[in-house]
Amino acid sequence: MSVHHRNLYGQFASAASRHDGHTALEVGGHKLTYRQLLGAADALAARLISSHAGADGRVPRRIGLLSNRSIGSYVGYLAVLRTGATVVPLNPDYPPGRNAAIAEAADLGLLITDPHPATGELTVPKLTLSPEEVAGLAAEAAPADLPECPAAPDDVAYIVFTSGSTGTPKGVPVLHRSVTAYVDYVSGLYDVGPGSRCSQTFDLSFDGSVYDLFVTWYRGGTLVVPQRSQLLSPVSFVNSARITHWWSVPSLVSFADRLGTLKPGSMPTLRRSLFGGEPLSLTSARLWRAAAPNSTIDNLYGPTELTCTCVGYRLPDDTADWPESPNGTVPIGSCYPTVDHLVLDEDGEPAEDGELCLRGVQRFPGYLDPADNAGRFLWTGDDGTARPRPGDSAPTDESWYRTGDRVVRIDGQLVHLGRTDHQVHIRGYRIELGEIEALLRRHPGVRDAIVIAVTGRNGEQDLEAAVTASHDDTESMYRTLSARLPSYMLPRRITTLEQLPLNPNGKVDRKALATALEEHRS
Repeated sequence: MSVHHRNLYGQFASAASRHDGHTALEVGGHKLTYRQLLGAADALAARLISSHAGADGRVPRRIGLLSNRSIGSYVGYLAVLRTGATVVPLNPDYPPGRNAAIAEAADLGLLITDPHPATGELTVPKLTLSPEEVAGLAAEAAPADLPECPAAPDDVAYIVFTSGSTGTPKGVPVLHRSVTAYVDYVSGLYDVGPGSRCSQTFDLSFDGSVYDLFVTWYRGGTLVVPQRSQLLSPVSFVNSARITHWWSVPSLVSFADRLGTLKPGSMPTLRRSLFGGEPLSLTSARLWRAAAPNSTIDNLYGPTELTCTCVGYRLPDDTADWPESPNGTVPIGSCYPTVDHLVLDEDGEPAEDGELCLRGVQRFPGYLDPADNAGRFLWTGDDGTARPRPGDSAPTDESWYRTGDRVVRIDGQLVHLGRTDHQVHIRGYRIELGEIEALLRRHPGVRDAIVIAVTGRNGEQDLEAAVTASHDDTESMYRTLSARLPSYMLPRRITTLEQLPLNPNGKVDRKALATALEEHRS
């Protein structure tokens, strides 16, 4: 079904016309067919244009979406794309200060929101939509003079904000040509079609949701949206909603196992199971496979900067043929044809073990703040090695994005070995430890702060912080962090030390610090 589409909305609209009467969306007690979803998006787009367009007939170039797991979330997302504007999803569960920082960094001109989310410190003009209003839009006919979606392939479709090492979230703009190429390729891999019931586990502010929405809709499946409480019982949700296609972070496997619900044969409806956002252990994969014996299992990898996922591996049907890896994780596999890759050692030389660098149509054009590009891109020289360009942080199509992920090639497949820097993944979220450290250092009396990832009681990673400070008021430090950071970025413990352990080079010895924190706990 490879068809060139000028923009993401055009790709959706083309699919909607093919799947017209099939159910496109089930959320919060509402159901919309493709015809209704398309009609509601067009009607809302017409309203945005009539009420918020400037003298040039264009709406604000960037429109925020402060909504999650409501019918308005999905209609609003599509309507913004329909107008040619860029979607900037914000999470109602984030602290108001963080959403305010994102709104400012994105220079939002308008915010679409549910009636009662926490708008907090947001001063952006707002359009509030009730579920009843959105349902009514589905019955409206879009004006005949509604202009064609003006977005060009090199325009920005959406911006996702990830954790930033300076204490400020980093904006990752993704172009229409990148996401349409991604959807066109990936949608053919997992047998999605009319009758498929596909989970939507990721929040819209997390780029995994791009797969959920647009791969499902391109192939005519039904997007089934669990409420947050349902995600606390994933096996129950799969069965009650008759899910056929599952896509989530591996942490939900461990969660279901701890609940005691991940029993052999407990999810018979599943045909495809996809995991990504953090390493998938072979142990977790075996537990899930036993519970969903009719399902294949794919392990996917991809930084936000490469449009959701760009590397994948499908475990063999026979578990006896499953591979072994040095760290007990499922390989991430091989790159999509839309992506080129290099594995480089510390000297920039091609290697079997080293940092993964990527480029291709799925690669983003550079961070919203150009200052964030520094050190993140490499250029291939005449000698075949990859080097940064001194003083040049503006990437070109030929530039390689440095993922910061260390991989090794085993039997032709890439295996993820961890990070080369101080970035970690907690429950699928990519976290720059430097962002938490920067906020702690701003707290009065804190001289220095280091955050490390540690293994928790359940075998998953948690965060712990160590500070040197003139006081031991960790409660006020938590309040400082809670005002700016989502819950998954909050350390489980902040410990005040007289000094941080240093290595012979005078840098903080993170391994020694982990030992010191463990001793401090005991």
